[in-house]
Amino acid sequence: MGLGADGQIRIGHGYDLHRLDVLAPEGEGRPFVLGGVLIEHSRGPVGHSDADALLHAVTDALLGAIGERDIGQLFPDTDPRHESQNSEDFVVEAVKRVADRGFGVVNLDATVVCQRPKIGPHRDAMCANIARMLGVGADQVNVKGKTHEGVDAVGEERAIEAHCVVLLGRG
Repeated sequence: MGLGADGQIRIGHGYDLHRLDVLAPEGEGRPFVLGGVLIEHSRGPVGHSDADALLHAVTDALLGAIGERDIGQLFPDTDPRHESQNSEDFVVEAVKRVADRGFGVVNLDATVVCQRPKIGPHRDAMCANIARMLGVGADQVNVKGKTHEGVDAVGEERAIEAHCVVLLGRG
């Protein structure tokens, strides 16, 4: 894998944030799915699809690395076909586009920011699930959890955010 203007490596960054609400039918929140893993929690993300903030950030990182439009352009929330859609579908489409450009994932590093639930107990399942979607080994995927120390909507458990960086290589 060469470096420089020959385009042998690409880096992409993804970010997503979803508001959290009490689970339906009392509130707007959906079941809490993160990295494709269902997590027991009293609140759930609000969104058009399944609102998996981590997989949305992964999708945007992959698309960004190949210079494509973001997840909102590719899968608009104005399209009823995407209502409650499994976010794995978004990742799979992004991976297909990456492969069509002749690239593969070298590694992916993600950070989830929320007060609760704690990410640590679910980390290995998320890494394995994301690795499966990317077609890489689990050792090529890292997911970390951070709190927001009680600050702002994330710290008050009213939102969750995810950041993701991916490195792609050609050949």
